[in-house]
Amino acid sequence: KILAITACTAGKEKLENAAKELGDSIKVETQGSIGVENELTPEEVKDADVILISADIRVNKERFKGKPVVEIPISTVMKSPKGVINKIHEKLGK
Repeated sequence: KILAITACTAGKEKLENAAKELGDSIKVETQGSIGVENELTPEEVKDADVILISADIRVNKERFKGKPVVEIPISTVMKSPKGVINKIHEKLGK
């Protein structure tokens, strides 16, 4: 189960589509100019396998203590969202 944070709705869509195609469960929180949307809950964080942060803004990582956190530039997500998901699989050994 992947949780992600991005500042860009286009990145959110790309991550969701790539995860779906690869058979992964994903929830993406966006932190953009209109504020936080689709906020990750403490329960979701507890149940997540990994946290993906792909944002050109500063994200408070305190709430992810004890979870593997992968930080990737948004440009990488835009170019190769499936590659990003596959890299996460490698990191988790799945």
